[in-house]
Amino acid sequence: MDIGGTFTDVVTYDDNAGVFAASKASTTPGNLSEGVLAGLDSVVQNPADIGFLVHGTTQGLNAFLERRGVPVLLLATDGVQDSYHIARGPRAHLYDLHYRKPEPLVRRRDVIGIGGRIAADGSELRPLAENALRAAARRVIAEEYGAVAVAFLFSYKNPDHELRAREILLEELGSDFTVSLSHQAAKEWREYERTSSAVVEAYTGPIVRRYLSELEGRLENRQLSVPLHVMQSSGGILTAESARARPLQTLLSGPVGGAIACAELSRQTGRPNLIGIDMGGTSFDVSLIVDGEPDVSAEAHLEGLPMLMSVVNIHTVGAGGGSVAWSEAGGLRVGPRSAGARPGPACYGRGGTEATVTDANLVLGRIDPNGFAGGQMTLDPGLATAAVSGLADRFGLSTVAMADGICDVANSKMAQAIRTITVSRGIEPRDSALVAFGGAGPMHAVFLAQELGIAETIVPRFPGAFSAWGMLQTQIRQDYTEPYFFLDEDMDADGMAAALSATEALGLGALLHESVAADQRSASHAVDIRYAAQEYTLTVPLTSATEPTEPGFLKTVAGRFADLHQARYGHANLGAPIEFVMLRTTAFGDLGKPAPQKWPTATGTDFPHEIRQVVFGGQPQDTIVVRRDDLLVGHTFVGPAVVTEDTATTVVPPEYTVSVDEIGSLIIRGSRTIQGQESK
Repeated sequence: MDIGGTFTDVVTYDDNAGVFAASKASTTPGNLSEGVLAGLDSVVQNPADIGFLVHGTTQGLNAFLERRGVPVLLLATDGVQDSYHIARGPRAHLYDLHYRKPEPLVRRRDVIGIGGRIAADGSELRPLAENALRAAARRVIAEEYGAVAVAFLFSYKNPDHELRAREILLEELGSDFTVSLSHQAAKEWREYERTSSAVVEAYTGPIVRRYLSELEGRLENRQLSVPLHVMQSSGGILTAESARARPLQTLLSGPVGGAIACAELSRQTGRPNLIGIDMGGTSFDVSLIVDGEPDVSAEAHLEGLPMLMSVVNIHTVGAGGGSVAWSEAGGLRVGPRSAGARPGPACYGRGGTEATVTDANLVLGRIDPNGFAGGQMTLDPGLATAAVSGLADRFGLSTVAMADGICDVANSKMAQAIRTITVSRGIEPRDSALVAFGGAGPMHAVFLAQELGIAETIVPRFPGAFSAWGMLQTQIRQDYTEPYFFLDEDMDADGMAAALSATEALGLGALLHESVAADQRSASHAVDIRYAAQEYTLTVPLTSATEPTEPGFLKTVAGRFADLHQARYGHANLGAPIEFVMLRTTAFGDLGKPAPQKWPTATGTDFPHEIRQVVFGGQPQDTIVVRRDDLLVGHTFVGPAVVTEDTATTVVPPEYTVSVDEIGSLIIRGSRTIQGQESK
């Protein structure tokens, strides 16, 4: 189950029949669990029959973005308690005259310095001021704070002071009170980033915990007998019980399902490099699959605030089906403001009057007003035309030209988002295939591929619920870090191997708590490396926990680092001194995956379809309109075409060829590209 800004998507897999099914329900912003349960009811008659359940939630992310988290009191080491507000010095936007530092989640008056000090080597310099902690607890009660974040210096090296602080706070405030410790939120160096991670977890944690507890209770009342799993920002999953203990890990759980789905699609189709675009009702998300794996980093930024955690890299812009078109300084703008689910686009008939991308597509004839969202909604073309016409009058354009312009501006904005995550990082988009999903993604994907010079567009089955499908393809994941500062010439190989083995044992042991069988557990390792005296690191994979003890390890790992540095920055200095900074271990629990469903093969070339007028290039054209279920392996046709299905609509411009692969994906290529490949 995947909650979007407009719809909640549900995908089921029937173990007995080996068949997938998908459904949608309107997202209920006031109480997200209502939309989740409505979606569940639409596909499962008896929840007791469910053998596995995974959920991607936007509850914490929404609370963060809308700044409606709980009031947080921050406890920091006395004397350096201002580091959270000082933050970092670099100016993120050098030439922006209106640039302001990110607004912290905690006010300056809500920070208390606590006596006591841990040294850089982990030794205690001064004992913890326990009386100050009890005084802070009294202030929490008096001023009605909702959570406390504790971030002491060098707690990643020695967490004793933070652990004792939590004991005292829970004694005073009760065992259910939220206390976030920085060494648990992010056991890494860099005090500001570690503090920020703890603050974000404290700010959103109570909301996430309440939501998951309520949803679990309602599912239990419906006789659900298996644990609820939650998607993590890293692309793995964990039980709701573990998610309540580590709510920060679920912050970006909603968008990452699509990236994991793209990774599985890469495996099934043999295409190692993919660009995933997820266009829903509110936003447009871009993710990368490189050499068959999702692009994962160790740090994320939201509204300028850093968080140290494993996260699938996703670039998001405000361009969805519900994005509002508006006028500014004589120019047309689309987004980032969205009409959302309520009132939604004008064509929803829920009171919305502003033109949106969905309204524009309806005016152009690219959406079936009677089959939207699987027939759960009927759209009103008259309301869409009225909304677009109102905007067209301001520009002196016809309604059709205005609708075309809205789509063009939205496409341009989305193409730039793809460039941001590819070209700006040295990745050539033309070397990848474009995977289109989300309710509105397939409607715009081929136009984006055309602008970026991408030869192939793939529309998987259930594109509108592809992120939810991806959640069925993932596995339990636990991430661990261990600071490890050594120059290459000073590295203790046995010590590094011992540290990696210890975190591996910790991770594999944690999977036992997640009910993963011993033979289904595994671990991978990596190390963050930088050139000596440099600031930024790259994460270099290791083959095993004991690899550091193998002959020639330093030369081998230096070579890997140089290759990564060359790929990332365009240069490397093999032979220069390097420094090890952080050890990383990831524990995986394999839950199994549904078997790929083979799509039936056509017995002939004909398929049921109709011809309808749809606007392309400003002019109505005869267009093939076909149901997705009627297209089988072996069917091929040339656009213009519109392919309809319950969860999305795929738009194919003229001169593009559509075929169906063996797992039911639509493969769309430019006709000239196809001919060029055949002639070769």
